[in-house]
Amino acid sequence: MNSASPDPTDGTVSDATPDLAAFRQTFRRHAAGVALITAQTSDGTPVGFTATSLASLAAVPPLATFNMSLSASSWPAIAETDRVVIHTLGVRNRDVAQILSGDNRRRFLGDHWYRGPHGLPVIKDTTAWMVGRILERTEVHNSAVVIVQIEEGGLGEDDAPLVYHERTYWRPGTPV
Repeated sequence: MNSASPDPTDGTVSDATPDLAAFRQTFRRHAAGVALITAQTSDGTPVGFTATSLASLAAVPPLATFNMSLSASSWPAIAETDRVVIHTLGVRNRDVAQILSGDNRRRFLGDHWYRGPHGLPVIKDTTAWMVGRILERTEVHNSAVVIVQIEEGGLGEDDAPLVYHERTYWRPGTPV
């Protein structure tokens, strides 16, 4: 990546080594909503993580997708389970986002969650939560794309969305 945009119509393919620092900086500059993904291991241990890659894939049937690293502490559970809970967050959920992005051994200490459908961990007081059945996991290099069909869920109290930008949590500002 460089500051000048290449001409996409010239038909050439660049063999230049990508500028990984610029790649990382580009995605730091890309603001994204913060979600929590929770699941459980085969022995019922809760696992979870923050995700900024959550996206709607289709409305009929209701499909969502998220990405994660294969080296993430939660990946073994996601790789073996058939269901997850997807939570959307408001600014009031900043603290729980911080907890689920921290030490994986401490993510479920406390009373910020309960056992929901299928015994899955549901985080309290989020703006919404959805239980989904995993339809597909596609490994791409050292990451995975996970596709989920939504089965049920609930809405919490509305709140300004929690956004992650430049490695910091934000509340959206004035509409433009």
